[in-house]
Amino acid sequence: MSFRELGLHSAFADRCERLGYKEPTPIQKQAIPVVLRGGDVIACAETGTGKTAAFLLPILNQQVKHLNRKGLRVLILSPTRELTTQIDAACRSFLPKGITCAAIIGGTGYPKQIKALKDGVNILICTPGRLLDFMEQGLVNFKALETLILDEADRMLDMGFLPAIRRIVKAIPEKRQTLFFSATMAGEIEQIAMSIVKEPTFIEVSKRGTAAVTVDQKAYPVAQQHKLPLLLELLEKEDFERVLVFTRTKRGADRIAHILEKRDHRSNRIHGDRSQSQRESALRNFKAGKTRILVATDVAARGIDIDSVSHVINYDIPVVPEDYVHRIGRTGRAGNTGRAITLFTTAEEHSMKAIEKLTGQSVERVLLPDFGGLMSAPVKPVVVGRQPVRSFRSFGGRRRR
Repeated sequence: MSFRELGLHSAFADRCERLGYKEPTPIQKQAIPVVLRGGDVIACAETGTGKTAAFLLPILNQQVKHLNRKGLRVLILSPTRELTTQIDAACRSFLPKGITCAAIIGGTGYPKQIKALKDGVNILICTPGRLLDFMEQGLVNFKALETLILDEADRMLDMGFLPAIRRIVKAIPEKRQTLFFSATMAGEIEQIAMSIVKEPTFIEVSKRGTAAVTVDQKAYPVAQQHKLPLLLELLEKEDFERVLVFTRTKRGADRIAHILEKRDHRSNRIHGDRSQSQRESALRNFKAGKTRILVATDVAARGIDIDSVSHVINYDIPVVPEDYVHRIGRTGRAGNTGRAITLFTTAEEHSMKAIEKLTGQSVERVLLPDFGGLMSAPVKPVVVGRQPVRSFRSFGGRRRR
């Protein structure tokens, strides 16, 4: 099937082909015709399957009838700055002349964003917090709004944006098209979605919470004090090309990135306390291959669209099982294979089982006695490079002989 057969205008079909979109993915095949008909959608598909194009293409296709007309007609909400920026870039790649779009995110200056709103932008892509800020200032006019899209809707609600979303929904026209797209959709999230949409079409191209089949998953039971030595050992011995390391805290991300840099690993970090310019620079260098390792909190799990991530390492097991799916979905994309490695302590075994229950897949355990993988076995000093490593104290940046 081609994009033309899905009902897109020839101009859009041609644009898809020029951008390398030869054949629609399963989520695109099912979603695009429904969106073109104006129906509401609740769609669930594993990450990296083309969800962004699944809603952007038909929405942009419909906007052709409004060429060169001012006024906000499409509102796209996403949970993170990175994902918002990613959607904005994708939108601009497909954007027909006469239609305008703008990204509204925190951590950046107000003047340019305010100008876009005053100029009458047609498609607004934003995080809920910054949008509410502008709404309170009376800078957003929703009178012409036709479509509301929530991308990664479950994450947005999990992150505490539900009150903000309810305020936004209350402020926009009741007569509209509403689209929910996400890689996971827990039952309670679906109930919230149902309170916002009207007679939706449910689209589920894979079991909810399923990890991509292109990702090889392994889990390493490890004593807490030996997590860092094991991480360094893996980075020394494994054939890593481009690696995402996920931590639970911003402080943890800073600490690990600092240690990796001291070990001459080309690395950087991304989390909520870094400025927007720092975050964009870190992602840009990672995508260009200038940085081999990117240490991140879950702020990056939904905003990194890089096909060549070879490995994802969960240094800290995620608190929410659904976040595991999003994390490892950063590898094994666009038909490539990838590897996902999770480090966990015996106290976190219940979290691993919760992940396996969600995904319906068992994750192979790799037991390494030298790293406390078998808790009854004595822990031996671990050699990383030429330096003996016995505890976290060994990683302060100074060499010990």
